Amino acid sequence: MNNILGIFRNSFSAPDVRSKLLFTAGIFVVFRIFAHIPVAGVDLVALKTLFTQNQFLGLLDIFSGGTLANFSVMALGLNPYINASIILQLLTLVFPKLEALSKEGETGRQKINQYTRILTVPLAVLQAIGMYALLRSQSIISLLDPISLIAFIITMTAGTMLLVWLGELISEKGIGNGISLLIFAGIVGRIPVIFGQTISTTTASNLFNMVTFLAMGLLVIASIVVINEATRQVVVHYAKRVRGNKMYGGQSTHLPLRLNQAGVIPIIFAVSIVLLPSLIANYLTASKNNALHAIATNITLWLNPDGFFYNALYFLLVVGFTFFYTAVIFNPKKIAGEIQKYGGFIPGIRPGNPTSQYLNFILTRITLAGAVFLGLIAIFPAITKLFANVQTFVLGGTGILIVVSVVLETIKSIEAKLVMRSYDKFSK
Repeated sequence: MNNILGIFRNSFSAPDVRSKLLFTAGIFVVFRIFAHIPVAGVDLVALKTLFTQNQFLGLLDIFSGGTLANFSVMALGLNPYINASIILQLLTLVFPKLEALSKEGETGRQKINQYTRILTVPLAVLQAIGMYALLRSQSIISLLDPISLIAFIITMTAGTMLLVWLGELISEKGIGNGISLLIFAGIVGRIPVIFGQTISTTTASNLFNMVTFLAMGLLVIASIVVINEATRQVVVHYAKRVRGNKMYGGQSTHLPLRLNQAGVIPIIFAVSIVLLPSLIANYLTASKNNALHAIATNITLWLNPDGFFYNALYFLLVVGFTFFYTAVIFNPKKIAGEIQKYGGFIPGIRPGNPTSQYLNFILTRITLAGAVFLGLIAIFPAITKLFANVQTFVLGGTGILIVVSVVLETIKSIEAKLVMRSYDKFSK
């Protein structure tokens, strides 16, 4: 704790880091202001009543930072952008040109980000149309004429693109990953409201359950910190090399393989995917077609957040995305090539392909442990209901994981900026 306080104290004493922190805080303020600007024509009282009666919509509102319950211009949140990112990353594995583009360094990443932004627009349009259909079926919004409907769709889409732009501004001029920080800000912004609702419904009979839930929450936070910081140290030796009259190498170092290489990304991806069928089903339950109505009703029952099928699917998606994203960001062949290039070797392992296979062997096993942990955190609400009957505090392990992980990554980013600044001063 003292180390964290020291990092923040030092960050405010450094002008360049302080300006980045203040810029990020300013973006948060802009985000929260837009989160309370409602779209015209929506009955907010009826909308909030619907959200209190529907646990799925309540969970969706948490990850939108309350913009959905207020039905602000940013009500769609970052879901279209996240879905576009998932689609682009999957297409990278299918199309060689996209795969080659992803390996072109910063230029390639910028092009892929541009494609992601372009794909976000039609996805946001589709989601806006679906949102209108859902609100219309619940008599929360009046029937709009074509011009008003187009204005509604453009407003919702523009809100999402504005949110994406704010996230990219944070990544470029602020501290940390902008998209993750905006999701973090949305969740944190809803915590006081959720906690207040929980306290107001807490009685003497369920006070013990509330205390049990909070104790489990603290245990989960501690576990997340431990898992996020856990690494498998692979020893790497470097052979001695003589150049002229000087000898280089001969030392040993460690290659740290994190237990959770993918961070919070698998949870965000899995949430977007697992909520999509339920969202579509909620739209179709008002359909006059009996077959569509029956299918939508069954999907809603199967994907009930308290049900076994929903939690099993959520768990498997988190595990799958953890392996997928780890494979995207960590390339054992490239690491093995870099080690061999600089004359390094892992004791007992031949350089080149055997080193790549060895790293892949280790990475697969530690990723399995990290993926199972992330999956259990994702279904934390279902687990807690077995031990503590707390119904209103629906934030769950997913929100806790995002908040804690983003805080840890942001602290590391601030610390890296401070270290870089110290090196710059030393070099001058």
